[in-house]
Amino acid sequence: MPGTLTLDGLRKLADSGEIDTVLVALVDMQGRLMGKRFHVTNFLEHGVEESHCCNYLLATDLMMATPEGYAATSWRQGYGDYLLRPDLDTLRPVPWLPGTALVLCDVLDHHDHSPIAHSPRQMLKAQVARLAEMGYSATMATELEFFLFEGDYRSLQKGGYRNLVPLCGFNEDYNLFQTTKEEPILRPLRNNLVAAGIPVETTKGEAERGQHELNIRHAPALDCADNHTIAKQAIKESAWAAGCSASFLPKWASDKVGSAGHVHMSLLKDGASAFYEEGADYGMSPLMRHFMAGVLEYAPDLTFFLAPYVNSYKRFASGTFAPTRTVWSVDNRTAGFRLCGAGTKGVRVECRVPGSDMNPYLAQAALLAAGIAGIEAELPLPDPTKGDAYETKGEAEIPRTLRAATETLRGSKMLRAAMGDAVVDHYTRAAEWEQEEFDRAVTDWEIARGFEQA
Repeated sequence: MPGTLTLDGLRKLADSGEIDTVLVALVDMQGRLMGKRFHVTNFLEHGVEESHCCNYLLATDLMMATPEGYAATSWRQGYGDYLLRPDLDTLRPVPWLPGTALVLCDVLDHHDHSPIAHSPRQMLKAQVARLAEMGYSATMATELEFFLFEGDYRSLQKGGYRNLVPLCGFNEDYNLFQTTKEEPILRPLRNNLVAAGIPVETTKGEAERGQHELNIRHAPALDCADNHTIAKQAIKESAWAAGCSASFLPKWASDKVGSAGHVHMSLLKDGASAFYEEGADYGMSPLMRHFMAGVLEYAPDLTFFLAPYVNSYKRFASGTFAPTRTVWSVDNRTAGFRLCGAGTKGVRVECRVPGSDMNPYLAQAALLAAGIAGIEAELPLPDPTKGDAYETKGEAEIPRTLRAATETLRGSKMLRAAMGDAVVDHYTRAAEWEQEEFDRAVTDWEIARGFEQA
């Protein structure tokens, strides 16, 4: 479901005084919204065509440091501009911010107006275009898991993010009484997101104190990533407005369950599921089997795009519902890849590897690239794992450290063919920098980075 505002609609709201501010945003490497606040009159007169930003916005870390080593931009090159072109299909009101609308932008070269290949939104668009050339489209859904804590972000920052207190004191998994306590935050969140064109299905308690999950209805891949990113922004801003904090850090405490960002995937052809075949085992078409085989084969290559920080890998632990092995299984939450809807037209694969800190554009782009590789090579799908996947022996493990995931990314022939050397090298440098920062100051990194930014 794209944005819900037209330019004519925005003009009417501007004339009536209902909208006075337009957020003109790009999505950065970390999956955050960056950009400018336009007065609506200036946006309608000029900003609707284009705006500009510093090109360092696609070459920073979580804390906005500007590391050397990127070919795309650097201090030596002087940090020039990117051109931001609003995608008017994403124009929408932002009901949780008074008088505000939002539009997402495509990031273009300032000089020749070509797309910036390592821009997350462009990376996903490129894989969607590859699928379209094959006659398919992707429909995706993501889950957003997060924690709510007592105290606003600034108060927690001043305290070094120590002695964090979850907003609820009990495991909230599916517990309607416990989640009633957070309804003053979650009910307006759901309603505001729907009013902004985000097709929210549910919120629910998750399997830890203060932990929640927001689910959004499946959508075409780009819409899915847009929805996820806007919803994440809304969750943080809604928590801030309520005097508390929301964090998407995947593992905020070693003795607590982590937060995931599961991705559900299926392909369509001519509006019907290309993954379903009546009478086939589990209802899986040959195309689906090849797609899943590709995702399994190349799971190590794309792990960085699913788990981009040192903290991400602390979530992978037995008995936590976070996977440790790149196997698939039927309706089994211990596997890295779960077959959902077996035997029905809704058959799909759920990737359980990503944490809540994933950038949905990068995660979906990498997963689609791996699936396409499986289809093109007609890779055979191994048999499903049964029982507790944590106890399986001899099965491929998910890379267990950022350092290991960086090396598989650097050496991935599949991703280099699908995305280009420049893109892979750009994100390899991002991964290297995160590890370098951690190695320089482990304790300070753990305390100071990630809680609010992730």
